[in-house]
Amino acid sequence: MKLALSILCENPWRRTGLSTLFPALVAEALRLFPHVRWIVFAGPEQPWPIDDERVEVVRRFPANDRLWARLRADHFSVATEAARRGANALLTVGFFPLRPAGLPVVTHIFTVHHLHQGGLRNAYRRWAVAHGLRRAALVIANSQWTAVQLAVEPGRLLVSYEGVQADRFRPDGPAGTPDLPPGYLLWVANFYPYKRAELVLAAYARLPAALRARYPLVMAGGDWTGGRARAEAAAVQCGVAREVRFLGWVDDAVLPAIYRGARAHVLSTAEETFGRSVVEAMACGCPCLLQELPVLREVTGGAAAFTDYTDPAVAGAALAALCTDDALAARLRAEGLARAAQFSFARLARERVGAILRLLGEPASPAEP
Repeated sequence: MKLALSILCENPWRRTGLSTLFPALVAEALRLFPHVRWIVFAGPEQPWPIDDERVEVVRRFPANDRLWARLRADHFSVATEAARRGANALLTVGFFPLRPAGLPVVTHIFTVHHLHQGGLRNAYRRWAVAHGLRRAALVIANSQWTAVQLAVEPGRLLVSYEGVQADRFRPDGPAGTPDLPPGYLLWVANFYPYKRAELVLAAYARLPAALRARYPLVMAGGDWTGGRARAEAAAVQCGVAREVRFLGWVDDAVLPAIYRGARAHVLSTAEETFGRSVVEAMACGCPCLLQELPVLREVTGGAAAFTDYTDPAVAGAALAALCTDDALAARLRAEGLARAAQFSFARLARERVGAILRLLGEPASPAEP
């Protein structure tokens, strides 16, 4: 049995949650389903950490740093190459190839921004997702909220939460870094417009100066179309530039310690389909203060504090409460740890690979429970 996976949609120079999700999925699948082999389509410069004889990495096609060439490859070449190499199914992200080469296609949906945003890229995404939802043999959504947006009939839809690497994202271990002694508010997200970094900064500016001095705001994440520069300008405009640290992209090896050193993880996003940083933070014992969104209520099971970041006064008061109320912080830490323990890549692999094997008429029982 061979499953083909295209990760060409990732830009090798700009890491996202998918950069760790798919290697973790394949690693767990190799452990749980040793009879399943993989064909992974990665760009010439795209990192792929797994070296296993059961994984064939194909680097013939460009990744998303060459957008139009990547779209051409994903739609017209990848499935044909996968079929030639003996694949039984093809896994994609958000699309159904125009030339599927007779392969059953399983498509993951990780974003629904295309439903309400303009521009050429989102016009393509609207078409690609709609086409994929009609044609895919199986659609995988990463939350119940996302599944509702997609309106796919239940027989072709799998809701499977994302996982967290519990061996790395855990409450014990170093807290902070040599440059970041514990005790700060933490933003972890790439500077996409929908993450709304300026709202966190406006709320942070409402804290009394003494609290800002005790709890600086640390912002970790990659740039996107000048988003970091806009956030830096907003920090200046809000009068808090001296208390805000911009780290840029943080290496995965360092991120758990940064979560552990934080008083709280703050997230002002307008939209998520899951919220990976939230589960990582909870797994590290870091309380979360999140934008009030149904999907974040679902994923956290309520084990977080919620506010409306569009109202700086309300969000600022919620920040102040979390900074000053040790009992509240301790309760959120305990509840978050319990909730995060329910997410794992082993569960993700069992659910997703098991569903694909059943789709193909193959035994779907993993090697271990």
